Amino acid sequence: QLQLVESGGGLAQPGGSLRLSCAASESTLASFTITWFRQAPGKEREAVLCIRQGGRSTTFADSVAGRFTISRDNAKNTVEMQMTSLKDEDTGIYYCAGRATGCARSSLEYTAWGQGTQVTVSS
Repeated sequence: QLQLVESGGGLAQPGGSLRLSCAASESTLASFTITWFRQAPGKEREAVLCIRQGGRSTTFADSVAGRFTISRDNAKNTVEMQMTSLKDEDTGIYYCAGRATGCARSSLEYTAWGQGTQVTVSS
């Protein structure tokens, strides 16, 4: 059973940066596709960025293109998402999710989830 834990959320000013990390406690993350989702208040959960086992990534949320990047650190057994040029609308709870096959946009395709980390962008 893949168990995921997110960290790195917090408060940032518009234009600022945050780095989120997704770690696995008892599994090798390199064996899984990992996707970052986010859920803003009153909105549905949306897929943001995905990284496959081999390292190829997919951007699901057009609003983060050119601002957010996803990467793996297999030595640390983590998947990280670097967020730059943050905007108010990036506020929400960020979750990482894993699956054994390729990237999927729908949250229903993922069986392993972390508990989420809050990101608040505000001046």
